[in-house]
Amino acid sequence: MLPNFDRQPMKVPNRQVSSITESAVVPGLIEKSDSATKRRFVEYFTANIRNANTREAYYRAVSRFCEWCESRGVDLESIEATLIAFYIEQLGERYSRPTVKQHLAAIRTLFDFLVTGGILRMNPASSVRGPRHVVVKGRTPVLQPVDARRLLDSIPEDTIGGLRDRALVMLMLYTFARIGAAVAVNVDDVYMNGRRWWVRLSEKNGRQHEMPLHHSAEEAVLAYMDAADLHGQKNMPLFRTLDRHRNLTENRMYRQDAFAMIRRRARQSGVGSAICNHTMRATGITAYMLNGGTLERAQFMAAHSSSRTTSLYNRANDSVTLDEVERILI
Repeated sequence: MLPNFDRQPMKVPNRQVSSITESAVVPGLIEKSDSATKRRFVEYFTANIRNANTREAYYRAVSRFCEWCESRGVDLESIEATLIAFYIEQLGERYSRPTVKQHLAAIRTLFDFLVTGGILRMNPASSVRGPRHVVVKGRTPVLQPVDARRLLDSIPEDTIGGLRDRALVMLMLYTFARIGAAVAVNVDDVYMNGRRWWVRLSEKNGRQHEMPLHHSAEEAVLAYMDAADLHGQKNMPLFRTLDRHRNLTENRMYRQDAFAMIRRRARQSGVGSAICNHTMRATGITAYMLNGGTLERAQFMAAHSSSRTTSLYNRANDSVTLDEVERILI
């Protein structure tokens, strides 16, 4: 039985901790509308957007726009293209172009969903154009191989937390795994295939991606599993949080946990703190390309749908450029 949207504020349910929280409510602009509009709004986030990270980002963007409209006394039916264009122009004064484009995409797709659901006659955002933004080189910080080795060597191997962190970092470095795929690995996703250990990664859009483990990553992962006695635990998370006594729990690590860990380990190692989860992915791809790897194989290993995306992570040419610059003798 569907809830009565006219009688109570509607909460947007979450799929996991890192997604929209249970306290997130329908914005006032939508709350003032009829039950069909509120139901369609909730369906947009729960049924239409399957990726938890996209759902969270789009919810923030849409909520911000709704609050902006409400503060100006504009209701849903009165929103026009010029109003959205003005809003996007204001966003551009405070945020980067990629962020502004993401906000516009969230607004546009929401209105599309409302139109196809018979709530609105037309999409006022369809004619609004965002700022032009062409990316030819990624901005993810990348570690040089010597710094990556320095980071790994700084992680202690005499504690369960150190073994866990080392295994997670090496898994991302040597499989080019996204942080979301890495922390989603279960114990039984690490398995024997012939005489080698493999890992099963859950990539975007429900794709399963399987990779053989580099011997260094295999050693680190198995050392962690042995110390934590994880072998044989089916459907249980591989990478787990620690309790106040620094003992392993049964709770899965999320990307926020991994981000805090990587920043902390980076500071302790002296390689700096301006790195993130994606740094491991980009560092692995760059190291592979520096050692004669091909873009096509890197694309497959990273589970990218386009080689252009893989190229954004490859910084192998940076060192070549620096060498050429140093030829300028004045």
